[in-house]
Amino acid sequence: MTRELSLFILRLFSITVGFLEEFLRFGRRLFLPKVSLIAQNLFLSKQLAFYQERNVRPQRLTDSARRLLLFWSRWFDWRNALVVVKPETLIMWQRRAFQLFWRWKCRGLGGRPRLPKNLQVLISEMVRENPTWGQARVAAEVLLKLGISVSPRTVRTYWPEELEPNRSTSQRWTTFIRNHARAIIACDFVVTVTASFRILYIFVVVEIGSRRLLHVNVTPHPSASWTLQQLREAIPGEHAYRWLVHDRSGIFSGELDKSLEVWGVMILKSPVRAPKANAFCEKLIGSLRRECLDWIIPLNEKHVRTLVREWAAHYNHRRPHTILGSGIPDPPPRLPVERQIQRHEFPEGFMIKKQSILGGLHHEYRLEKIAA
Repeated sequence: MTRELSLFILRLFSITVGFLEEFLRFGRRLFLPKVSLIAQNLFLSKQLAFYQERNVRPQRLTDSARRLLLFWSRWFDWRNALVVVKPETLIMWQRRAFQLFWRWKCRGLGGRPRLPKNLQVLISEMVRENPTWGQARVAAEVLLKLGISVSPRTVRTYWPEELEPNRSTSQRWTTFIRNHARAIIACDFVVTVTASFRILYIFVVVEIGSRRLLHVNVTPHPSASWTLQQLREAIPGEHAYRWLVHDRSGIFSGELDKSLEVWGVMILKSPVRAPKANAFCEKLIGSLRRECLDWIIPLNEKHVRTLVREWAAHYNHRRPHTILGSGIPDPPPRLPVERQIQRHEFPEGFMIKKQSILGGLHHEYRLEKIAA
């Protein structure tokens, strides 16, 4: 017998005993004269009025006392006699009792079968080892890497109780972005501070259509010439890009924009003080902070460059993206295909392999065939 079942039986026993005691008192009072009952009620009301005048707080009611108050309240107008709690509290007790009644009445009617034990353990392990992952991210990881279809709501069912699920929000897209996403790239800077309080600037370039991180680099002194060189490295010679989105920072000078227009890339500047106009880079920068920079204290410029490049490889090749339908910008070969039969079971002859990223901050999961 488990500990939870033992506590439930003890609680049910105490409630039953409380009911029996109150019904015995009620039975004895049925044979009392009417004058005696009126005098007893006045006697009790006077004592209660004394405690109200002294502002004495009543003790917390037990479960049996709450249910007895609910039972007696059906025989008279209880609103004028209720003093220990508010009327809203008594109504809340009534709703909970109604829920417990229907839960008991609907017991044994079945429902959706639970996931296998090994899959439950794997979901809990993913949640604990990856503190930045939410329900959709765990479901996408299980689907893409292991070939098992699990709903995000199912993931929440097996979420560890001591951890709060992370909720992600979706972005709204304009008509122009939807129609020309694959021909648009965006760039921006993000600031980080090292252990010696040195400020470094991280430059990122992202492709809007595939969400692929084209280029990332670090510098302590960003300039227009340095930024132009980074864009040369990010944009190949034969490219299909037509627009570049960036803000109105002084780093993006007029000479830089003219050089890009020579390559056939038009400049789309975001309005003043409107970071949402460059939402693609802002979201990428937010992911970079939440999944990497906020968890690690970099030592120097070289350390920052190593961290962001390792995270960029994980972002492009292994990390599921909700906006892509839980897809990956540049997926690795031999990803498992979702199976329609026995979708909650691991394929036979395979084992789960995991690899730590950024010193264990993230983990990548994959199926690997067991050697004969």
